[in-house]
Amino acid sequence: MNTDIENLFKDKVLGHPAGLFVLFFTEMWERFSFYGMRVLLVNFLTMAAIGYNPGWEWTVENAGALFGTYAMLLYITPIIGGWLADKYTGYRNAVIIGSLIMTAGHASMAIETEFSLYFGLFLLVIGTGFFKPTMTSIISDMYKKNPEKKDGAYTIYYMGVNAGAFFGMMLCGYLAEKVGWAYGFGLAGVFMLLGTIQFWLSGPLFGKIGAKPAKAIEVDTVEASTSEAPKVAVEDEEERPNPFTTLDKVLIIISSVIGLGYAINDPMSKIAGIDMFSFFQIGDFEGQYTAVLFALVLFLILVIGRILRYTAVVRDRMIAFIIFAFFTVFFWMSFEQGASSLVIFARDNVDRMLSGSAATIFNVINTLLTVIPLIIISYVLVILWKKTFTKIPGSNIVLVICFLFMWGIVGWMLNRDFNTVAYDVTYSAIKTADVDASGKQKVDADGKLQFLYIPVSENTKVDANHEIVTRTTSIAEPLTFNVGDKLHIAPKNNDGTEFGFLDAERLEATKEQAVILNRDNGVVAATVTHVRDKEVEITVSWFSILNSFFIIVFASFFSKWWESKYNPSAATKYALGLSIMGLGFGLLAFGAAGIVDGVKVSMIWLILAYLFHTLGELCLSPVGLSYVSKLVPGRMIALMFGMWYLAIAIGNKLAAVLGGQIENITKEYSLSTFFLIFTIVPVIAGLLIFFLNPVLKKLMHGVR
Repeated sequence: MNTDIENLFKDKVLGHPAGLFVLFFTEMWERFSFYGMRVLLVNFLTMAAIGYNPGWEWTVENAGALFGTYAMLLYITPIIGGWLADKYTGYRNAVIIGSLIMTAGHASMAIETEFSLYFGLFLLVIGTGFFKPTMTSIISDMYKKNPEKKDGAYTIYYMGVNAGAFFGMMLCGYLAEKVGWAYGFGLAGVFMLLGTIQFWLSGPLFGKIGAKPAKAIEVDTVEASTSEAPKVAVEDEEERPNPFTTLDKVLIIISSVIGLGYAINDPMSKIAGIDMFSFFQIGDFEGQYTAVLFALVLFLILVIGRILRYTAVVRDRMIAFIIFAFFTVFFWMSFEQGASSLVIFARDNVDRMLSGSAATIFNVINTLLTVIPLIIISYVLVILWKKTFTKIPGSNIVLVICFLFMWGIVGWMLNRDFNTVAYDVTYSAIKTADVDASGKQKVDADGKLQFLYIPVSENTKVDANHEIVTRTTSIAEPLTFNVGDKLHIAPKNNDGTEFGFLDAERLEATKEQAVILNRDNGVVAATVTHVRDKEVEITVSWFSILNSFFIIVFASFFSKWWESKYNPSAATKYALGLSIMGLGFGLLAFGAAGIVDGVKVSMIWLILAYLFHTLGELCLSPVGLSYVSKLVPGRMIALMFGMWYLAIAIGNKLAAVLGGQIENITKEYSLSTFFLIFTIVPVIAGLLIFFLNPVLKKLMHGVR
């Protein structure tokens, strides 16, 4: 293997072996597909079943339950996948196996049937289990003889992660929202497949690196940690053996089975009405939550029991680690609202329409935001081609195909937005009083009576008692219409206040869907009355790319901060991360305060929220896994890695469950109240861990 490593370092790209950039692109396409699908799922599931771009019209609560289980399992299966790669498949084979399974998962989701959706998500969970833990293991093997360059290698690698997330959410989201959901899900699968092929064809470049299972498991974070690593290793040698007892194994099995059962039961009970834990119900408290609390108690008994068997110093350090893991749950519970409630908020409550000069400015900014990174990454591809084409020509050709395809989609997207024009159109509507729960007609802030205007569709039965009025709305399309043209339009959002043009294909599909569901097709006859200015509707998914963008912008600043003499303690980083993220939700709560039905919030509040969420992530994320190797003895590392990922999994599940309550809380209280929950909880958690700083320092016994 040493010969293979030396050969890798002969062909360098930007000071690193060319193989690193093969991994960069492999991870980029995998993250492209993962985040491209992720940003669509809740939006698709909750979109109205009849309209311009119909979805499945699930409640946000049900969609959150399904997505939460999916997100939770994504952090569980890599524990098993990493073990299989170590023992049987080898790292490179595990990447290929995982990638092929994920490709099949994306293809299944593009079919858009209920079975294909569930099966697709199942395949994505299994595929991620193989893929996720093995890529970094290959990098670890590559840099064994050059540990001083490993930090730089991981920086480049994680730029691939963020580049893939950025373009995946942008392009899959755009295709899904502008053309159709199947196109977005399908694009994710196409790039996953191409990424798999380019990695498979790059095998000759790596030789035996990652090809065979390692004889002994080597934990990368121990190598990558600071000068404390040898100290931990020495203490580990002196630590007495602590084998798993029969009771430990029983507790692990019971808590794991109940935890997995809850993950499956939660969406199943909400969507299908099948509840495996109904016999545990206590009053109004759901049985599945009783079972989970019981499993949590068993797991705590397991962990505490094992910790108590160690010497005082090791025991204290592991307690410190568990405290960090506990607060990790609160961070991800709030941060991962970006996949559920913030998607719904961006769709239903944010003003995403820009006209005239504002539209032009956005298009210019969006072009720079998209094209500049793509040029930089394409330049890296050119260098890689020059260095490796003779060794791995097939891999390079597939990469070029990927980039030509992506450049084509980017060009189409930007051209479409630059050429989208707004048109005023009129349609007939039934005017009726807007009444409250008591039957009394509502009034606005000025005391004026409120009315509802129900569009007259092809299926609407109008009688003499209806007051028919003419209403004007705006549609924005990259098409040319003239004043007087007759069009068919349909609602674009769930509350029927925005409309889109139905071409012949969409018109036919809408009518067919209405027949299947035995419902009004919502197709409204309209007439163009005025050609207005350039206009662009920012997609819901566009806001999700801001996290990746802000990471790329600010990551180097935070890296230099952590390397300086002003590097704060781990607890302070946690406190900053939680509090800054809470502040982001506070801005959303402020922006949403006092809004009434039909009023949209300025997008600036959502942009600022993503900025603060990212700054919080950059404060907290470096603390995580690095402290496993620093605080935990070697023979406990596997269990504690699992516990750390379990904390993240629980945070993801809680995020989706709580995010699914956005409509219920907004209806009962207000949208501002919903965001205040995610303001107050992280800030309190941040203050708690800040005040625990002296205690944590004592427990860590000199580890920084």
